[in-house]
Amino acid sequence: MTARREARRGRRSAGLLLFRRSGDGLEVLLGHMGGPFFARRDAGAWTVPKGEYEPEEPAWEAARREFEEELGLPPPDGAALPLGEVRQTNGKTVTAWAVEGDLDPAAVVPGTFLMEWPPRSGRTQEFPELDRVAWLGLDRARQVIVTAQSAFLDRLAEHSL
Repeated sequence: MTARREARRGRRSAGLLLFRRSGDGLEVLLGHMGGPFFARRDAGAWTVPKGEYEPEEPAWEAARREFEEELGLPPPDGAALPLGEVRQTNGKTVTAWAVEGDLDPAAVVPGTFLMEWPPRSGRTQEFPELDRVAWLGLDRARQVIVTAQSAFLDRLAEHSL
């Protein structure tokens, strides 16, 4: 395995899955990944608000920090339900907690990132980390979330029975 692939495999992210109860059951707040690669995609382009952290930072603290960085809003207070870890196809390990709360998606002010776009153009552009967020019922969320992260939805549903 190359050093670059090994470094990618060791990456870790932590996030918060905000949920609320509605007349139709549970709804979760997911974000659509920003940038040109996901602009026209729906399935597999939605994610738990999360981000990478260094090994010395506790995952719970990283999850709360990343929630605020990604959404521009403080993380909700309340009891946190550990949802465990999943490994995504890119090798990244994601740890998540569910927290019951509510927020208005229109109030979100996403963080941004820089990347060269178009590729090999020498031009750098700024893109939102999440270009939109939405409340989705569990069935719809399963259709659009990053495949590995669907386990978080299943674990939340099991706990909420």
